[in-house]
Amino acid sequence: MRQRLWALALLSVLILPAAAQELKPFVGGSIKEITAARQGKPFILGMWSLTCAHCREELALLSSLLKKHPDLDLVLVATDTPEEGEAISARLRQSGLGGAQAWVFADPFVERLRFEIDPRWYGELPRTYLYDPSHKVLAFSGKPDPRQLEQWLKKYFARH
Repeated sequence: MRQRLWALALLSVLILPAAAQELKPFVGGSIKEITAARQGKPFILGMWSLTCAHCREELALLSSLLKKHPDLDLVLVATDTPEEGEAISARLRQSGLGGAQAWVFADPFVERLRFEIDPRWYGELPRTYLYDPSHKVLAFSGKPDPRQLEQWLKKYFARH
């Protein structure tokens, strides 16, 4: 009997997926919420998608930067849909970003969401925003330059 219970317990652990990362719904006003929570603090906002080939490289780069700078405040927004939540969470875990704050577009009118984030952004991915403490923003489309990111990180997240 004990062996059966043990086997059932083990099987249930193997069958259950890893705990899904909490994905917050990104809707109108979410960018204001994100920036307000970080008043006076630098952070990186990374826009990405499951279908974006270069986004995998960006996620890997951000993961390596987070390992070097554990105090880095990183916010990731998937431009996919909430229905793809499990795949989004899995990709973030695979990339070593399971602990980053994660959001997913949750409004079918994505143009409005993009415009709220940046009126000059037309949806190209990956898209990276570096917010300094006064929330002056540097924006990059495509794969970010690792040297430029490191330079920015050293300025705001230098180890003491």
